[in-house]
This record gives sequence, structure tokens and C-alpha cells, in this order.
Amino acid sequence: MGVIVELRDPMGDLQEKIKVHRRRIRRKGILTILTILAAVISTFLLIEVQTYGQTRVTQADGRGGNNGGSYVQFSTGVLKYSRDGIAFLNKKGEEQWNQPYQIKNPLVHVAGNSAATADRGGNDIYVFDKKGLRGEIHTNYPIEQFAISENGIVSVLLKNESTPQVVCYDAAGNVLVEHRTSLSGQGYPIGMSLSPNGTILQISYLCVADGVEATRVAYYDFANTDEEYGVPVAEEIYKNQVIPVSFFANNKTSVLIGDGAFLIYRGTNQPELSKTVEIEKEIKSVFYDKEYIGFILQNVGTEGYELRLYNMSGNLALSRDFEGEYSNIKVSNGNVIMYDGKKSLIYSELGVKKFEGEMDKEIMEILPLQGINKYLVMNADGIEEIRLVK
Repeated sequence: MGVIVELRDPMGDLQEKIKVHRRRIRRKGILTILTILAAVISTFLLIEVQTYGQTRVTQADGRGGNNGGSYVQFSTGVLKYSRDGIAFLNKKGEEQWNQPYQIKNPLVHVAGNSAATADRGGNDIYVFDKKGLRGEIHTNYPIEQFAISENGIVSVLLKNESTPQVVCYDAAGNVLVEHRTSLSGQGYPIGMSLSPNGTILQISYLCVADGVEATRVAYYDFANTDEEYGVPVAEEIYKNQVIPVSFFANNKTSVLIGDGAFLIYRGTNQPELSKTVEIEKEIKSVFYDKEYIGFILQNVGTEGYELRLYNMSGNLALSRDFEGEYSNIKVSNGNVIMYDGKKSLIYSELGVKKFEGEMDKEIMEILPLQGINKYLVMNADGIEEIRLVK
């Protein structure tokens, strides 16, 4: 009887060993990547959820020294302004442009890459962009308040005892819309805002309706009309409410803030009320950007205050209790930043208390920077780049 001997293919064995080896290498590679990724995420979360109480200066520049001026965040840097002029500084403290003027009571408003400074109670307004002065506006009556759009359109409330006026100008000072009002008619203008594209003007009037104090909310479209006053496209009266604060988050969404609630309007051609959110506590201060509406509320029955953030859908995004008084509060790049004198308190949009403590010098302005726990701080000595540390 013959014996059958099965010969193994040495090449086949080699190929199988190569496949097994490759699978082992892939598994080791995946495990290594997962281990590194887990370590990175753990480190990031550890850094992000901590509360820091000190700062370390990583870079300082004295060129932005205060000399009695004030700062406001603008475009990719800051505006430094005083009675004698205004300058745009980048985040390194380098002056990009400087515009001298003589203004007794400078008031600055910023919208995107446009900014304007006005003489409150005076007659002059200067309009700027990142490159410098775009134009000057001279008014016939004293300036009470004003707003600016992202494309440089300026609306101004002029103080005229008999017939208050809201006038819209382009950056060169040309009159676009002139809106007159009266106490016996629409009421007295107490707030206004412009859409980013400068085509919709919102005005809030303090008035009397059915014998009670009320606010008349009106929207005017002056983009596609030759009407001197613009075309009224929406109007509503809110009894027993004073609504002095308003802003546009974008061309389709505007927010009006009163003494016990805020209103969200949506729409471009005919804005309509989308949502009303009641605020049950006393409002101490209001702040906002394009993503959030922020409030500092007086706690009831306990000491301290409540920080509360809502998104542009009117949904609650953050609520945190804190103690202490802060005269400057803003929301910027997902950070709620409070400061007063040398002390500061910073929360992330997720509700993490990132910093609570004092800095070495009195704070004039704070800007969040790219990178973990990095900020730009303006003080009397200039501009400092800092990092939060334990």
C-alpha cells in the first residue's frame, strides 16, 4: 500500500506568517494611537476643568500704555481711545493707525470690522474700519445715542426737545433716513439697533397705551425705498414694559431686552416675534455677542448673583452662582469675562470656572487668545499676553 505524503508550500507558509505579522503590527499601531489619544484628551480635560487663581505673563509690550485712555475689543485687536484721539492696536500692541480728534465725552460702538466714536452731547461722529478713518458725520442736534452696522451705516438719536429725531447716515456723512417722532405720536425713542447689512432699523419708543406705560417696538426697511422715513415693516406695543436694549445677532435675528424679559424677533423683510423669555429675577446687567444673551441677576434669599446665558433660540445655555461685584462683563469667543480693578472672574461657555483671582495691575480690557488658557490683558503699562496658572 502506497503512502501519500502532502508536501507543504513554503511560500504559502511565508505569506501566512507575513499576514499574521502585519495584523499584529496594525493592532499594536491602533492601540498606540488610542493610548496617545486618550492621554491627550485626558490632559486637555484636566486643563479645561480646572479653576486657576494666578497668571503668568508670557509677553509684554509697553507701546499700548494707557495714559488715561480706555480700550474696547475691535476686529483682530483693540481700539484705544480718549478725548484726544483713537488708535487701533493689533494683539502685539503695534499701532495700525491713529486718528486725532477733540471729543469731550467719547462713546465708542463696534460692529464687526466697523467702529464709530461719537461725542455724547456734541455733534461729531467718526467712522472707522480696520484701515482707519472712513468718514466724519456732523449732526444738527446734540447726540444722545447711536448705533453702527457692520458695513458702516450709523443711526443716531438726536436730542430735540420738541421733535426727537433718529437719523441714519452712511460712513461719508450723507443722510439716508431721517425719522421724526413726537411724545404724542409714536413716543420717545429709548433704544435702537441696525441689522449687520444696514438695511433694517429697529427703534424702541417709550409711550403710553391705554393709560399705562408701554414700549412701542418698530422695524423700518430703508433698503429698497425712496421714502424719507423708511418703510415700517413691523410694529408691536408691549404694555407695562420698558425695553431699552436691542441688537441684531445677524440679518435675520434681533433681540430686545426689557426689565423683566427678552424678546427674539426673526425675519428679514417682516420681522416677527419668535419667542418671549421671562426673567424672574432682578436684572443687574446685560451683555451679549452674536451667539449668546447674558444676564447678571440678583439672587433672592441668598447672597451673590446668578450668571445666566441663553442661546439665540432662547434656550438656557448656562447658569452659575457667584459672589463679588464686577463693573465690566462681556462674552467673547465662548468666555464670560468679568473684571473690576485688579480682580477677574472667567467662565467657559460650558460653565467651568476657569479663573478667579487678582492680576498684578488694574485691568482695562481682556481678550481671549488662541491656545489653552491664553489671554490678552490691557493695563496702564501696556498690553500683556498671559497664561492662567495654578
